[in-house]
Amino acid sequence: MQKVIGFIGYGNMARAMVRGLISSEIISAENIIASRKHISQKGRQKDELNIYITDNNLEVARKSDYIILATKPNIYKQILKKIKNEIKDNAVVIGIGAGISSKFLAKNLKPGTKYVRAMPNTPAMVGEGMTAISAANNLDKAELEDVLKIFNSLGRAEIIDESQMNGFTGLCGSSPAYIYMLIEAMADAAVLEGINRNQAYIMAAQSVMGAAKMVLETGEHPAQLKDNVCSPGGTTIEGVISLEQQGFRKVIMDAVRASARKSKEIER
Repeated sequence: MQKVIGFIGYGNMARAMVRGLISSEIISAENIIASRKHISQKGRQKDELNIYITDNNLEVARKSDYIILATKPNIYKQILKKIKNEIKDNAVVIGIGAGISSKFLAKNLKPGTKYVRAMPNTPAMVGEGMTAISAANNLDKAELEDVLKIFNSLGRAEIIDESQMNGFTGLCGSSPAYIYMLIEAMADAAVLEGINRNQAYIMAAQSVMGAAKMVLETGEHPAQLKDNVCSPGGTTIEGVISLEQQGFRKVIMDAVRASARKSKEIER
């Protein structure tokens, strides 16, 4: 990609994105610029990833072909107010903040500005994120492909309708927390069975990662993969029955839907 990618805001997610972009060789470090409020000296400097950092959001807006808004969502409005008239013609603005709708972007950008709504989840920080992309306003095919390349460098990206974004928040934005709770609970039970706690966390996390990889790489239905582990009269089916008696699947579905409802409230 011979374009310039700019980040307004340079926190953990932005740095993860930069690492993914550079390691996947989609773009060179010299074509990435980022702004943050505090830098060690006025003007511009290079960071440990060899990209230029500035304290001037306008500089990013003027030079970037893809502008990624990586600040807290509650300051999007004031940032866009300052930069909207400095954005290059045909540049694409990408909002990654939770609850930031296409309607919000359209209202706070200069008419005709191209924009995309994207939502990566936190595993993007280790290159295993899931990103939903929607509401690509006026993008041509090449630009949309560039956006997909940017977010595929963090794991995987899928295009969905904007009406599905709140569901995606419940499914992928919040679910890492549920998985961490699952891993913690599995490890606690293993400790009760006499396994060292540090080993228990590693074993539980690896088991979760391996199971997820089986779903993604085999293409088999999760129910079939579950059945494959459940030998007649065996240990696994005993555990499955215990989970069913406690309403395991309903609890998970309720959690995903509760998160989706909250996302709708925030967006309103």
